[in-house]
Amino acid sequence: MSVIRSTVIGCGSYLPAKCLTNADLSRMVDTSDDWIVQRTGIRQRHIAAEGEMTSDLALNAARAALENAGVDAQDIDTIILATATPDYTFPATAVTVQAGLGIHHGAAFDVHAVCSGFVYALTTADAYIRSGMSKRVLVIGAETFSRILDWNDRTTCVLFGDGAGAVVVEASEGTGDIADRGVLTSHLRSDGRHKDKLYVDGGPSATQTTGHLRMEGREVFKHAVGMITDVIEDAFNETGTTADDLTWFIPHQANKRIIDASARKLGIAPEKVVTTVDRHGNTSAASIPLALDTAVRDGRVKRGDLVLLEAMGGGFTWGSVLLRW
Repeated sequence: MSVIRSTVIGCGSYLPAKCLTNADLSRMVDTSDDWIVQRTGIRQRHIAAEGEMTSDLALNAARAALENAGVDAQDIDTIILATATPDYTFPATAVTVQAGLGIHHGAAFDVHAVCSGFVYALTTADAYIRSGMSKRVLVIGAETFSRILDWNDRTTCVLFGDGAGAVVVEASEGTGDIADRGVLTSHLRSDGRHKDKLYVDGGPSATQTTGHLRMEGREVFKHAVGMITDVIEDAFNETGTTADDLTWFIPHQANKRIIDASARKLGIAPEKVVTTVDRHGNTSAASIPLALDTAVRDGRVKRGDLVLLEAMGGGFTWGSVLLRW
């Protein structure tokens, strides 16, 4: 039976020029390279320049993805941008990217699911394509988390960085089995009872300020591994696959210890795990497409590979996408 699949045909990424190392941070707050690396695996992160906005990062990543896909911007009919750090309260940052690409047709909108944002956005793109509402979608994850950090709080300011990643997804015909290229299955979850464990203490309706990121680190870690494995097991059950069938596991890059613990619990071999948290820090919705683009460009991810994406973020939100490259 013929089915419509959402196939990734190109990817791209962008990192701001400024690199902030752990040594740099140790001169700003009471911390050290050893302390950060031991607890998180992070060694450096990129920070947006003054005046460099989320839309600027997103636009650079989008152009790289379009070039990699060999697609003209005018062939895009939908832009879905995942971010928790938009340029403005409104309009959506996606429309700024749309204008920057010279696109005057179709639709552009933001998705807000924090660190799970890219998984949510890619799942939304898949739904649009499978329903026939879109033929070719530009999916972006972009963040400037440095703008919402309390740089006096060593428990949070060491964790996050800025960046953007993007993919071009288009409709293709498949046979309906797991040998098809494209998105095979996706699973999304949320549980608002945990919203106070990872949040920003400001907003237009609540405080009329931007606010700063606040996190109960131990609580987030405690919930993360169980929630992540939940949606991954759903993906395996839905497709009849196992950890052994995976070529690559590309998780949200929040913390090396969470990544390692999740892989162990699921029986995913360490050599199948793509890790960039040491170089990028936690870039929220940008982390998965940044890691994906890294692995594509260095030759690890190849045509036909079975790739598992997963993320968990504030809300709590979490989700997984299983796709064949």
